[in-house]
Amino acid sequence: MGRLRLYTIPAHRAFADALVAGLLRRVGDDRLALARGIVLVPNNRGALAVRDAFVRASGAGLLLPRIVALGSDDIGEALGAALDPADAQPPVPPAIPPLRRRLVLARLVAEERAAARRPVDAAEAVRLAGELARTLDQLALEDVAPERLAQIDPGEGLSDHWESALRLFRLLLDRWPQERASLGGVDAAERRMLLLRRQADRWRAAPPATLVCAAGITDTAPAVAELLRVVAGSPQGMTVFAGLDRDMPAEEWDALGPHPRDEATGRTKRAIEVHPQFHLKLLLGRIGAGRDEVMRWADGSEQDAPPSRGRAIADALAPAAFTGKWTRLSPASRRLDGVAAAELATPAEEAQGIALTLRGALEREGQTAALVTPDRALARRVAAHCRRWGIDVDDSAGRPLSILPPGTLLTAIVEAAAQDFAPLALLTLLKHPLVRAGEARGAWLDGVRRLDRALRGPRPGPGLDGIDAHLRDAPEREKHVRAAAAAFWPEARALLEPLARTFGDGTAPLPALVACLRVAAEALAGEEAWRGPAGRAASDLLADLEEQAPLGPAAVERGGFAPLLRLLMDEVAIRRAPGDRHPRLAIYGLLEARLQSADLMILGGLNEGTWPGIPAPDPWLAPRIRSELGLPGLERSIGIAAHDFGQALGAKQVLLTRSRRDVRSPALASRFWLRLEAMAGDRFVRARDLEGWTRAIDDGGVPMPAARPAPMPAKAHRPDRISVTEVDRLKADPFAFYARRILKLMPLDAVDADPSAAWRGTAVHGVLEAWAKEDDCDPAALMPRALALLDDPAAHPLLRALWQPRLLAGFEWIARRTAEQRAEGREVLSVEGQGGARIAGIDLSGRYDRIDRMPDGGLGIVDYKTGKAPSTAAVEGGFNLQLGLLGAIAEAGGFERATGTATAFEYWSLAKKDDSFGVVSSPADPAGKNGRIPTDDFVRTAVDSFTDSAKKWLLGEEPFTAKLHPEFAPYAEYDQLMRRDEWYGREG
Repeated sequence: MGRLRLYTIPAHRAFADALVAGLLRRVGDDRLALARGIVLVPNNRGALAVRDAFVRASGAGLLLPRIVALGSDDIGEALGAALDPADAQPPVPPAIPPLRRRLVLARLVAEERAAARRPVDAAEAVRLAGELARTLDQLALEDVAPERLAQIDPGEGLSDHWESALRLFRLLLDRWPQERASLGGVDAAERRMLLLRRQADRWRAAPPATLVCAAGITDTAPAVAELLRVVAGSPQGMTVFAGLDRDMPAEEWDALGPHPRDEATGRTKRAIEVHPQFHLKLLLGRIGAGRDEVMRWADGSEQDAPPSRGRAIADALAPAAFTGKWTRLSPASRRLDGVAAAELATPAEEAQGIALTLRGALEREGQTAALVTPDRALARRVAAHCRRWGIDVDDSAGRPLSILPPGTLLTAIVEAAAQDFAPLALLTLLKHPLVRAGEARGAWLDGVRRLDRALRGPRPGPGLDGIDAHLRDAPEREKHVRAAAAAFWPEARALLEPLARTFGDGTAPLPALVACLRVAAEALAGEEAWRGPAGRAASDLLADLEEQAPLGPAAVERGGFAPLLRLLMDEVAIRRAPGDRHPRLAIYGLLEARLQSADLMILGGLNEGTWPGIPAPDPWLAPRIRSELGLPGLERSIGIAAHDFGQALGAKQVLLTRSRRDVRSPALASRFWLRLEAMAGDRFVRARDLEGWTRAIDDGGVPMPAARPAPMPAKAHRPDRISVTEVDRLKADPFAFYARRILKLMPLDAVDADPSAAWRGTAVHGVLEAWAKEDDCDPAALMPRALALLDDPAAHPLLRALWQPRLLAGFEWIARRTAEQRAEGREVLSVEGQGGARIAGIDLSGRYDRIDRMPDGGLGIVDYKTGKAPSTAAVEGGFNLQLGLLGAIAEAGGFERATGTATAFEYWSLAKKDDSFGVVSSPADPAGKNGRIPTDDFVRTAVDSFTDSAKKWLLGEEPFTAKLHPEFAPYAEYDQLMRRDEWYGREG
């Protein structure tokens, strides 16, 4: 083998275009020599970039060389079939399908963790299996025999956690070869190494006579390095690196490592794996060449940046120990011509600014632009902003299946079943856009909306039976709503029953769960569930999972199936076909951006933890163990991200963007951003115009707060009927009354709402009503009824857990006090009745909790309160006079079972007083003491107050002013409608 032909294309040059220009120059007019050649690239996206560069350079028809993607730093990418001829002897064993291997590893993890008395659920076992598979692949890539792990003495210094993980890892390594043999294949990474070595051996024995070029490959695996060496040494071969720095000072290059072991101390100096040149130096060393053997690629393209850019990039990314040289750099060396930076307030502003920049690029004839970011959420936001202008640019890194409609449908199905069809999960499923898509969707949604209305409020009992009971056993005021839902419910229930049966036992075999999920998806959505690229991917995933599931964990808890499924779908990227790309705009992830170029490169998401990302921890091997095995350090990914940054920064025009905060908290600028800023100083150009535009585009100008609303509907539109419970709302917040009664905007309870005070009061009133009507207020019968309420499966857990002691004590107090009063001659006359009377020209209606016949023959009006009774101040202000109005209706003969003169007005509150629950209070007093109204005047006072209100708002033309008395208007249902925050506190 002769001299190695090693080249590097500097970072300031457009790699693919420069590469193609050089290859075309080398073959000259013999274009068939190019067609017979082979170009090895790191990944499929790189192959597409080189292919496009050939098209741009040819200007006419051209027979392209065979372009083969060897695979990227992501070892899961399969080796191109071009290097695996069918007649290879002996044949390379097939690769074990990834999902099959993962499920087998998950079963082994679950079994070994259970044996170690540290069990994990199926979802966690699958997650750990994924990490285990990556570690096994790294061992294969780095030619580390698993037996070496047994030779390592953990010694001292490892925590119990790492020692336990290491023991478990060894056990798994002992079991995996046997399991792998039974599967009849090898690991995909191992097969890839076998193919690469076989090709290297073939070319070493018979060097190819045609052009062979390995371009832009950064994988440092020994097998890859061996192939690159063979390619570089063949007569027509060459290996071309991307951005290997030939001009880096020798002391900086040497400082990168890897360093030899110090024989005196027995220690090895730590390598600087976070540097962008480290992995290239490591690859060069494994090829067996020195940096001085690498030649600069002579060709360039129109998309190249000035050469000074490449030197500035290298200086900015120098090892930390050498950054002191920045102060000695000349102004020209610190200048970053063509590079601008925009620092925005939030990720939303950053996405807006990037989209504006991409939109602006389209205004310049022929200009191309690309966003490069590891932040997929930012990429999706930018794509969404572009769609506002009719620009369809998609994220080439793809979108995870889990967030696309077929994936969210599968998740919704599993979540609904796992949560026993709790209302929120159930409605999420039934409203999913793929469910009953097509002509039948309108009628289906009508039924779902009726069910939505019926399920609002506290959660019904568990399961489909709980919803059956909820719709069947409706209180009077809910009957029409639940009856409408009940007409639709059987149709939906029939589709959900198979799910309930499969998930009802708590745990089930994984194959049964997957099969049930597939059947349910087809029943709910039909063919729509599997339509399009995302639907086909979901179908393939379920088919593969159903086929391989028997090899996985034996049983899955129903609550663990959703995270397991979501984990697998997160790893399935849905990409558009290459033909669907925008001709001038692109959005790339870091992997996809390699070898790509554009007139304008936008590097987005430059915050620490995003670019570079936080290295993912290895749950199996401690950092020291990884180092002793010779595996890459976890921080190696930072160095690769730095190399990606440096390559993208070499474009002709570059825009850097970051946001000052993320979705949760203030964000720290990326170390790459900070290095450029520190080196360039005042020459770090800020895109001030863009920063201003992102704020201006959504700036509505100086806000003009709305005035306090005070609508004045015509008298004909004002109601002439009102209930006693609405009188306080009319007086304290007339606008709320107007919205409720005239506009008929009724507030809805939340779905799966926590039990409110009103709901608790309804439950308590129901018990007391049944006690009075069916048990004749027998003190011994009340407690069994209370316990039955709390023991009912439909009872909300919060009611049982938090309110049970208070409610039981309150019920006991009511039973005791009722018995005492009965002994004194006071009898319960009627409970939970309703009626009305014509008062002040208005039909006033009311519902009472209880009316007693007092010993003096008068009526005692009793209102049960689960909380505190109204304050004296409220009564003095003319509010909370409902008891008086109920007395007026009784005196007018408006209650069928209770007529007479009202002589007592009482609140029976279950609130705590001193050390016990239960207290009686009254807004009236015979002598009018303590600011209360005299008992004999209470009914008249209430009627006079109501008459005044009726004359103003119901019979007159008084405006319905919002929050007229806010201290007595605590409810906020209509605050948004009245735009309260815009005017409240600004008046006067």
